[in-house]
Amino acid sequence: MHLSRSKPISEQVNNVLRERICNTNYAPGERLPSESALSKEFGVSRATIRTVLAKLAVEGLILRRQGDGTYVNERVEEINTHLGGLWDFAHLIERSGFEVSIQSQAVEKVRASEEEARVLAIDIDDELILLKRLFLGNGSPIILAKNLIPASLLAVPIEKIDGNLRIREIMKQYFLQEISFVTVEISSRLAEGNASILNLEQNAHLLNLNMRFYSNKNEPLTIGDNYLNDKILKPRLVQAWH
Repeated sequence: MHLSRSKPISEQVNNVLRERICNTNYAPGERLPSESALSKEFGVSRATIRTVLAKLAVEGLILRRQGDGTYVNERVEEINTHLGGLWDFAHLIERSGFEVSIQSQAVEKVRASEEEARVLAIDIDDELILLKRLFLGNGSPIILAKNLIPASLLAVPIEKIDGNLRIREIMKQYFLQEISFVTVEISSRLAEGNASILNLEQNAHLLNLNMRFYSNKNEPLTIGDNYLNDKILKPRLVQAWH
């Protein structure tokens, strides 16, 4: 398999194997090819393959059995949240068995508050791009997502932004930025002003996912303030123990 030199080789191998598992090219419970076979297929060292497999094992996607080989976790279909799964809302909804759609609610410029400026390492009152989007599963609203992105990163006119895309695609296509990692704070909040758009009572509780997205240089890219109706969708986390 030909791998590009524009991205780290291990990242590319990781992405391919992850896609095979998520698309059931490697079925739940199936034994993966040996390290030597994967090394030959990708044209990389066995050390690279071991590094990738170790990462997938930590996520709970695969199970490594001493002296027997590496297997896809039989419960992989139950895992709807691992690494990017928690913040890629479309993926999270799809893996939970729903048909996903995204509705852009707003794409506009706002001014940074003191706290927003601190988190994004910009000046107070600097321009931000506000993206407000609604994620639906089988036509029912599930997640209201609000992202704030420094306008200085915008590489196209704001009118060009398609808010119906996933956040990774939006950042890459319109801001020329790659998301490397995300931090997430989870709390319970009253629906209040978000109630009507999610078809809930104002005194209903939602999961609030406060996210901060970073580049591979540890630079802040965007803040996410998101509200999830856990009456419809219940994220499940997995962590491997070693």
